[in-house]
Amino acid sequence: MSRIIAGKFKGRRLTVPKGMDIRPTTDQMRERLFSMLNHARYPNIQGARVADLFAGTGALGLEALSRGAKEVVFVEKSASSITTLKSNITTLGAVAETHIHQGNAQILPLATEPYSFIFMDPPYRQGLVEPTLKNIITNKWLAKGGVIVCELATDETLTLPPELTLIDERTQGQQRVLFLIFGN
Repeated sequence: MSRIIAGKFKGRRLTVPKGMDIRPTTDQMRERLFSMLNHARYPNIQGARVADLFAGTGALGLEALSRGAKEVVFVEKSASSITTLKSNITTLGAVAETHIHQGNAQILPLATEPYSFIFMDPPYRQGLVEPTLKNIITNKWLAKGGVIVCELATDETLTLPPELTLIDERTQGQQRVLFLIFGN
């Protein structure tokens, strides 16, 4: 079971399919990372535009929406994950504030307007992080001073694009979360 931790949807349950195809961010880790994002060095989540890449159940983007984000775009390529995501969005009554882009997060289209926050939780150890980060920068998905919260396995190595700076990092079990800022 997964649930929204805080905000207007606090306590609401999210559908999580059985099996290993989706590995949603744990409630504990989501609580931890959103607490960190309340620090003054990060943009304000209130009224922010948010992208949730490799969205799966949509837990990260929906948590951001619950905490005051203005809108969230979810990028997911799996049809079964999109079915679950649509169900979670409908259950929360968040259809008007969300948009689903079915596609590959490594080949994002040129953004019409950049996002203040991008959450990305790709499948571990598949070499998806670096090309996705490069694509985010190339196709102008992240606003100047915007933040990427990137989850990966603790044993994965990473070379960051020069436009991104690591400002914080947390680990929990086999999971590592990087906080990257654009243009500082």
